[in-house]
Amino acid sequence: MRRLDLTPRADWQAKADAVGFVYHHTDGQPYWDESAAYAFTLAQIEDDLEPAAAELHELCLDLVDEAVGSAALMTRLAIPAEHQDFIAASWRAKEPSLYGRFDFGYDGASKPKLYEYNADTPTSVFEAATFQWLWLEELLASGALPAGTDQFNSLFEALRDRFATLFPTGGFVHFASDAQAVEDRQTVRFLEDLALQAGLDPKFVAIDAIGVNGEGQFVDQEGFIVQAAFKLYPWEFMLREPYAAHLKTAGVRWLEPPWKAILSNKGILPLLWERHPGHPNLLEAYFEDDPRASALGSRHVRKPLFSREGANVEIIGGDEPVLDQGYGQEGAIVQAYHPPPTFAGKHPVVGAWMVGNEPAGIGIREDDSVVTKNLARFVPHIIEA
Repeated sequence: MRRLDLTPRADWQAKADAVGFVYHHTDGQPYWDESAAYAFTLAQIEDDLEPAAAELHELCLDLVDEAVGSAALMTRLAIPAEHQDFIAASWRAKEPSLYGRFDFGYDGASKPKLYEYNADTPTSVFEAATFQWLWLEELLASGALPAGTDQFNSLFEALRDRFATLFPTGGFVHFASDAQAVEDRQTVRFLEDLALQAGLDPKFVAIDAIGVNGEGQFVDQEGFIVQAAFKLYPWEFMLREPYAAHLKTAGVRWLEPPWKAILSNKGILPLLWERHPGHPNLLEAYFEDDPRASALGSRHVRKPLFSREGANVEIIGGDEPVLDQGYGQEGAIVQAYHPPPTFAGKHPVVGAWMVGNEPAGIGIREDDSVVTKNLARFVPHIIEA
């Protein structure tokens, strides 16, 4: 694994805009960064990253199977008591998943280490599936990359085929997100397009425009009943909204399914470690109030059960600034300090994508700090010929 210095295409912004990747800057700073790329060997993909994602996925499913039978475990994961049966019923009904993303610390030499699992509302899928692939094709065509250069990236086809598998006879499916959040809306547009290619009839509805009819069913702003829906809105929010009382009886087929509420929670990190201590892809982790947490020593990482893009993640014993966005009321876990590797002063985190039960590609976000935050850049990758 190495970091390459490259010359950005002069017209990359126009090309990003043309395919709907309009959030290529964040707060005036580039989010997409093609002045560099990370190069992997095929062995690093096939022997390290791909099997790590596949094995951790299976361990996570085993954990869900245990957790749905334990009110104590679900309570430990801050799942409200009144919704625990709803979560468990979703798992027992084998409601299928679309996707998820494991975030790894990986340097190309040692085994990937799991920082967290974005199991419910992972973003960066559009840029990972589409724009970095288009970048690769153009650089190959221009000779800027040698012939035979590849990418670990079947995300586009895998997601499209997964929609076809989930809805083999097609049908009408709602897609919901915050309509005002550009990244969320464009991500959902991308998934709507994939669903359309898979033979579905997608219809967008803003998450805050969904209502409840007299029969307790969810309806969109035109009165159409929500029967199947992809939502880019986290379960920990949904379970605490005023409409949550209707979730159990509304009869919606959700993507992601309700049982993902168990996995979209950093509380799974200590639970996985407790069940698989010493696993080569796990970091030692405990709930904050666990006396065993002292084993981590004076320097470790504190993470709220729920947070996004590095918010409220704190390096205990370090001087890294904390991005305070108010997360943490439900509790926190502590994890062994294992900073991302350093390449040219930058710190990459490898996001390994699962579609259904199969690894389907990677995307890399790079930060100047060891905590990947909201201004981290997306940097493309290649597999060297």
